[in-house]
Amino acid sequence: MDKQYPSLLLERAVNEFAKLPGIGSKTAMRLVLHLLQQDKTAVEAFGNAIIDLKNNVKYCKVCHNISDTDVCSICSNTKRDSSTVCIVQNIRDVMAIEATQQYQGLYHVLGGIISPMDGIGPKNLEIDSLIERVAQGDIKEVIFALSTTMEGDTTSFYISRRLKDYPVKLSVLARGVSVGDELEYTDEITLGRSILNRMPYVTN
Repeated sequence: MDKQYPSLLLERAVNEFAKLPGIGSKTAMRLVLHLLQQDKTAVEAFGNAIIDLKNNVKYCKVCHNISDTDVCSICSNTKRDSSTVCIVQNIRDVMAIEATQQYQGLYHVLGGIISPMDGIGPKNLEIDSLIERVAQGDIKEVIFALSTTMEGDTTSFYISRRLKDYPVKLSVLARGVSVGDELEYTDEITLGRSILNRMPYVTN
């Protein structure tokens, strides 16, 4: 046991919290001490919520968004425009776009972007399932809403080549989103305008 910790249980809890992204040892200690001060019922509810999430969360079999059911609430919503699909990197991007309230189509979550440096290739992403959705013929427009980084652009280019033989319109967010920006950190107004003012996707 590290001498700075009076309890092995405390040390273990802090170490687990410190594994979370963006959480250093000091913040982890603050969070653990906060939980220690809470009522036992509240702490159990916190722990059970995490365990329940991990054990029971589903991924939509259509778009791969997180869901409580086999098909998510967005894909099953008949009021959404099923002819338009917005391609995003991850679930956080779906939440960011939904927060703008400017988009009424469907989504397709890739689960990442092509990044050879990180060992992530097309086969590691949900690209084949996207092609299958387009091949069914109901989708008229595919919107690329990937981060404006080299990896994001590479992924968009790869998908555009896979879709070149299908009669679908390809568009990209207007560059109100600065080059190099991560989508989830873009403010809602800028992101909303970028969706509404999307432009035809052109490969260079």
